[in-house]
Parts: sequence; structure tokens; C-alpha cells
Amino acid sequence: MQMKGLREFIDKIKPTFSEGGKLSWLSQTFGGFETFAFTPNKVTKRGSHVRDAVDLKRAMITVVIALVPAMLFGMWNIGYQTSEARIAMGLEGFGWWYCLWFGFVRMLPMIVVSYVVGLGIEFTYAQIRGHEVYEGYLVSGFIIPMIVPVTTPLWQLALAVAFAVIFAKEVFGGTGMNFLNPALVARAFLFFSYPTHMSGDKVWVAADMWGSDALTGATPMGELATGLHPQASALDMIIGTIPGSTCETSVIAIALGAIILLVSGIASWRTMLAVFVGGGAMGLLFNAIGANEYMQLPFYYHFIMGGFAFGAVFMATDPVTSAQTNCGKWIYGILIGAFAVLLRVLNPAYPEGMMLSILLMNCFAPLIDHCIIQSNVKRRQRRALAEGKEVKA
Repeated sequence: MQMKGLREFIDKIKPTFSEGGKLSWLSQTFGGFETFAFTPNKVTKRGSHVRDAVDLKRAMITVVIALVPAMLFGMWNIGYQTSEARIAMGLEGFGWWYCLWFGFVRMLPMIVVSYVVGLGIEFTYAQIRGHEVYEGYLVSGFIIPMIVPVTTPLWQLALAVAFAVIFAKEVFGGTGMNFLNPALVARAFLFFSYPTHMSGDKVWVAADMWGSDALTGATPMGELATGLHPQASALDMIIGTIPGSTCETSVIAIALGAIILLVSGIASWRTMLAVFVGGGAMGLLFNAIGANEYMQLPFYYHFIMGGFAFGAVFMATDPVTSAQTNCGKWIYGILIGAFAVLLRVLNPAYPEGMMLSILLMNCFAPLIDHCIIQSNVKRRQRRALAEGKEVKA
């Protein structure tokens, strides 16, 4: 009944925002809110194509649902890491529920800033260009706060969001036209513009309300970059009770999201699996070399450290910026995994590796697809010529 009342209210005020109405100049903004609340009432009346109920909005909402387990665990882990740091300082720790509440309070402003800035720019561009407001930023706005340190200043986050939406998306035409993942562009902007706020031991643990602002916590990759073996166990990394970007630490939570994406058909299992194949192969190669502590690290550790799993599940599988052909998805994913481990091990300045690896392969995805398609075309041409010669004979 409530949804029916909302539908009737929207239908009542719709003429005001339609052509000839007093607020027709806001028609695109109004349309964006309407399609967010309800499925567009457009149907196919002729033609041979069959339409289903999965539009862009439903696909984006499915991705957001898949991100929720990692988001909830990330919120709890924010409080947990702060609690552990306080205990190490001789102060009282937090209870389980307070850890979750503490993380929610720290994450909420970041989510709000991400959506307000990003959607504000998207609505502005939609009004200027006179096109529909697409739901693509629904996912990007959710992911960006999840892949940065919890201590990231809000004004820096706002700048990164604005840069990503404008220069990685809108200048190319908006949703579906960009060739770089906007969320990763925002992360890269922060990494290169404000490196002291994106790396080191003092950026991963949030200060609490009692003024404990000198909380430190080294990530496993941060320890490896300095030549030390990670203090956290493999089980800790799988569960996610380690310092790191807000929602990238729990492999279990990310795996739950992966299941949702695969069952719903939103993400490609080929791309996802290929990233782990490529990372594992490169890890085994370094194990064979074994020149330092990082090279001797068991190859599977790369899967459970840093943002490898999160990137493989939610970033590499982005249908807009990844390869589109089935063979191309394998090549694209394998190279992402291989380059991520390569950067981690050989370049201490970029201990994560996953961000730069995915952005690099975003640039090459169209070329990979082009080569695959041209190869298929030439193979079919040769087969057609061969069959033609047999017929003549």
C-alpha cells in the first residue's frame, strides 16, 4: 500500500517536471529519482528481441547487496582494530557490538560524502546534457569508502570522488562509456596526491573519541615490504581481523559477495578465476626463485593479503572496463593477477599492486578483445575458404 501511494504521488507531480511543466528543466533529475524507485514502464511492442526484468538498476543493486557482507565486517573490524590498539596502550577495549557501532559511526560520513559529491556531479551533468541519470555510481559510491583507509580526511575523499567522476567517467560520456574503473581512479588519486594518508602504520586504525590519535597498526604487506614476515596468521587474514583498507580484509565476507555475483550472473567467473590463476602462477614462480622473504612467501598468501580478493571479485569483473570476449576474460584476468603479485614483490613503493594492475589492464582490455575478435574472424575466413575449395573440387 505504501509503494502504491508513492507511485500515485509520483504520477501526480510528474506533469510539473515533464515538457511544458513549471520545473521541466529538472526533468532529468526527476526521472533519475523515479527510475530509482520504480522499474521504468517501458515495454517492447514489436521486434524480435526479448527483454527481461534485469535492467541496469537491478544489476547495480545486486552488486551493492554482494558488497554488504564486506561492508558490515569492515565496520566491525574498524572498531576491533581500534580496540586492540587501545588494549596495547593499556586502555580499555571495546565490546563486540560497540566495535560495530564505532565502525558504523566512522564509515557513515565517508559514505555520505561519496554519494553526495558523486551523485551531485552526475545529476549536474545529466541536466546539462539532457540525458537520463544512470545508476552506475550506485556501486562506485559504495565501493570508494570501502577501499581507502578509515582515517582518510573527508575533504580528500570528496576531491578524489570529484576527480574520478569527472575525469574517469563523465568526460567519456558517463556510465558505460568509461574505460577506467572510477572507484580505482579515486583510490589512485588519493594514493599519488596524499601518499602519507594512504600508506604507513598510522593510517589503518581509527582514533577513538577519547583522543587516542596515535594508534598504529602495520598491515601484513607493510611488514613484508620492510623485510619482515607477517605477524598475522593465515587464519587471521582469511577472517579479516587485521589492519587494512576499511572493507578489504575479510576473505570470507568477500567470498559471500562472490557467490551472490556468480549465482546472479552479474560477474564473470572466467575473469574472477583467471585473476587467482595469474596471481598463483606468479607467486609460484617467485617461490622457485626465493631470493628474499617476500619471494619465499607461500603463493596463496597473496590471495588473502591486501585487496587481492576484493579486487578480483568486485573490481576486475566490472563489465564496463573489463574484457568482453570469453577468451579475452581469461587473458585479462591472468595478467591482472600476475602483475599484481609482480608489483608487490619487486616494487616496495607500491606494496598493494592490485590497484595499479587492474587500472593497467583496463587500458589494454579493448586491445585484448580486438585481437581475439580479429583472430576469430581470420580463422573463420580460412575455414570458409577451405570449405569453398572442397565444394569446387
